[in-house]
Amino acid sequence: MPDTQLNWLKCQGEVWCKLSTVNLSHPHFEIMTGVYIIWHGPPSPATVYVGQGKIRDQLTAHRTDARIQRYADMVLYVTWATVPQQSMDGVVAYLAERLRPKVGDARPNVSNISTNLPW
Repeated sequence: MPDTQLNWLKCQGEVWCKLSTVNLSHPHFEIMTGVYIIWHGPPSPATVYVGQGKIRDQLTAHRTDARIQRYADMVLYVTWATVPQQSMDGVVAYLAERLRPKVGDARPNVSNISTNLPW
């Protein structure tokens, strides 16, 4: 059983959100903080990035981040979940260990906090 059960969010219609088109100006993102996962689609779907912080700010920055955008031709998707500030580092460390993102900075040296994956 995971330490933390997350509610991974999708876009309207219960479809995965595309990083390039998700409406980051929506009030939903006003004070949203937590963790997020960016991945690309077929032919070989893979996790591109796992991050944390103010979701709107982070995803806005990733739309122009060359390290992430190099996978845009395979379509970039994103999902996010609210996580308490004190748990973010541990959740991100767990997700990065499990999902092995293609892009990423050094992960916090903290104890992993296991959680459910969005898939």
